[in-house]
Amino acid sequence: MTAQVHGFQTEVTKLLKLLANSLYSNKEVFLRELISNASDAVDKLRFLSITSPELTKDDPNFWIRVRADEKAGTLTISDNGIGMTLNEANEHLGTIAKSGTEEFFKNLSKDQAKASQLIGQFGVGFYSAFIVADRVTVLSRAAGSKPEEGVRWSSDGSGTYESENITRNERGTDVVLHLKDSEKEFLNEWTLRETITRYSDHISTPVLLWCEKHEPASEKDGEKKEDKPVWGWEQVNDAKALWTLAPKDVKDEQYIAFYKHLTHDYGDPLTWAHNRVEGDLEYISLLYIPKEAPWDLYSRDEKHGLKLYVQRVFIMDNSEEFLPNYLRFVKGLVDTTALDLNVSRELLQKSPVTRKLKRALTKRALSMIEKLAADKDKYQIFWSQYGRVMKEGPIEDPSDREQVMKLLRFASTKSGTAAQTVSLEDYIARMPEKQKNIYYLTAGSYEAAANSPYLETLRKKGIEVLLLTDRVDEWLMGNVRDFEGHSFVPATASDLQLGDLADKDDQKKKDEAEKDNKGVVERLKKALEGKVTNVRISTRLVDSPSCIVGEQDQMLTPQMRRMLEAAGQSVPEEKFTLEINPEHPLIRQAADETDEARFGKWADFIYGQALLADQGSLKDPSSFVKIMNELILKK
Repeated sequence: MTAQVHGFQTEVTKLLKLLANSLYSNKEVFLRELISNASDAVDKLRFLSITSPELTKDDPNFWIRVRADEKAGTLTISDNGIGMTLNEANEHLGTIAKSGTEEFFKNLSKDQAKASQLIGQFGVGFYSAFIVADRVTVLSRAAGSKPEEGVRWSSDGSGTYESENITRNERGTDVVLHLKDSEKEFLNEWTLRETITRYSDHISTPVLLWCEKHEPASEKDGEKKEDKPVWGWEQVNDAKALWTLAPKDVKDEQYIAFYKHLTHDYGDPLTWAHNRVEGDLEYISLLYIPKEAPWDLYSRDEKHGLKLYVQRVFIMDNSEEFLPNYLRFVKGLVDTTALDLNVSRELLQKSPVTRKLKRALTKRALSMIEKLAADKDKYQIFWSQYGRVMKEGPIEDPSDREQVMKLLRFASTKSGTAAQTVSLEDYIARMPEKQKNIYYLTAGSYEAAANSPYLETLRKKGIEVLLLTDRVDEWLMGNVRDFEGHSFVPATASDLQLGDLADKDDQKKKDEAEKDNKGVVERLKKALEGKVTNVRISTRLVDSPSCIVGEQDQMLTPQMRRMLEAAGQSVPEEKFTLEINPEHPLIRQAADETDEARFGKWADFIYGQALLADQGSLKDPSSFVKIMNELILKK
């Protein structure tokens, strides 16, 4: 069969050019990636052989081999794992089989020095071979296929690749790197040995290096012979499943190296937790939190989850059944003796053992995050990456609501910036003695929230207000009513429920203001008839002339309204109560207007200004600007 020439997926062509020029300082990453891929291939076949032992009967002992050929200038990474068919080779090696490649290039182009960190996040580890090679040849045969169904795939990374069926007697895969002249250091035995032990020592499959050994000198017939060099395979990795070791016997650098193998992330993890549990439910868990959120954290199509091992045998990737969705950023594995080796994803979903494990692992993950929260600097990194996801927790996981709520952080009127945050426990600890409720305000941005007129009276009374600007905040506050006995009250509520914080003098002033300004209130009601439900004197305004307040049972906040409109959903028309500050010069000037037609324009301006401050936009901004210009210019 003649080899067919195929064009790479456009994104792969871009990727190869970028990788070849971006990872000059971390070139050895290619060997880690290719050995990890080989390890995955072995794990997959080991699992299939549980129910189909004939797949491995010709070669039951698994291995990964690394062999340098100085004369040919090639480095070959081989495994006797699951292998590939021709279609699989074209699919897996000719395309990036994940969505989000545009996001990959956007991130890569910002800072090429971060390219190595992005390799793992986007599942493009194979292409790192072109960092050191000017041609890559892959020879493979899928387990269970015929010898004549072997595969040869080859490319110089310039935009096309060749693939064809060949005869191959053994299963598994050889990745042959034709090294660039500048990268011949990777033919050196010491360089290979050091790189393998640094990055792949923890892999449970033996990694064998073709190297020169020396037989000791011997004497025969009185004649002494010199050491004789002998070439052969030597295992260079420890090949122990790291998670099965006692935590006290594992060094931090080993945990970090295993994380990089497990996730293909080039960066270090933010934290990790290693636990062994014995008793009715026996399991080992090793959980990690990446320092940077993966690009697909909010992708509905992407699967997240832990690797599942049963009695040290790999069963499946991305097992979503063991952690709730709001903890989908947690990476790692669980190894249990409580499940059968032939468990399927469908059986896993129905198993009572799975539910128990999910409960236990959720507690482990939350405990890991709680410990991280003790380090404010590290937790700030964590919150900047995963805060919005964590806010899904109190609704998704009612049984752990209190624990998750303690882990949430919010900007506030006392934090100073959007990045400086406060916990609910700290908020409660510094509340004035008479304060009973937790006050919050949702807005489109931190600046809009911090400068909102709804905060004026609360600020005056020294009441801290949480400033919520994430889209998920609307959903969170719509479903969570209180925390540790303190109710959540929006700063926009018609009744702020100030209780003992309400000043009796304030009420007296309000009563007097209502009496003194009854005329302007009635005039505004008449001028805005059909546009507002009511007009009243405000107790919340200090520096602003007006604001709008929704009904107590009003369902849509401004943020929710904008989200629905952006999604093309029909949004019901709502009318508001207009609150005015009679001491403000703008309201006084309007009250002094004797021409009712002109007063009507003042009414529209005051109402439009309140709408703009609350909603962030107006349905008819041109009319508003026209009225404003007329009032300013006409004396």
